Amino acid sequence: MLATLRADVGAALKNDPAARGRAEVLLTYPGLHALLIHRGAHRLWNRGLKLLARTVSHQARFLTGVEIHPGARIADGVFIDHGMGVVIGETAVIEEGCILYKGVVLGGTTLERRVRHPHLGKNVIVGSNACVLGAIVVGDGARIGSGSVVISDVPPGATVVGVPGRIVKAKTPVDVLDHAALPDPVAELLRSFAHQQEMMAERLARLERKYRNVDEAEALETREDDPRHRAGRIF
Repeated sequence: MLATLRADVGAALKNDPAARGRAEVLLTYPGLHALLIHRGAHRLWNRGLKLLARTVSHQARFLTGVEIHPGARIADGVFIDHGMGVVIGETAVIEEGCILYKGVVLGGTTLERRVRHPHLGKNVIVGSNACVLGAIVVGDGARIGSGSVVISDVPPGATVVGVPGRIVKAKTPVDVLDHAALPDPVAELLRSFAHQQEMMAERLARLERKYRNVDEAEALETREDDPRHRAGRIF
């Protein structure tokens, strides 16, 4: 338990530049408090004390704004930043080194009593208000952009943005998720279409000028060959 606490506090100190010391993290970080209470509720859940475990997790939700089902499996060294609005479902698995920002949802997509929530590999970063839904696997070191909705597996090291989530950069080194500098695949596609349209418009304009010049030349040649024109020019 003490080793787990050290790992959780260390994760906060490592991943939050606003953290100024262990005492501050222990006393003022709701994400850490939610994890500590969850670990106790998870033990109760595994011992078959389901109702008591749910009651404890409900109180944690009230105190911290973070809702973690007691059945979820969360490794040591996970960091929930700010935490408000985070929801983690019953069969979710979060491996060590993951970072979850405000409003993240690890939700299910079926009513069947089976594995129905995501499995986050090691060192996964999930941006604010992102939703990761269903029994999918997010590979080690993957990054989910803010506001994204992920409904299919994500390979290790990939960066996913958008609704639905699209992979925009694969096999990148694990790094802090720069929310303000994520690529937008839809905007890039629209820019590509606009560029192609401009090129086609320019090409059509060139062809139009070319054929207009040809028509004018042919008209002039026809006029020169007209006997009446030659007669008028001579007389």
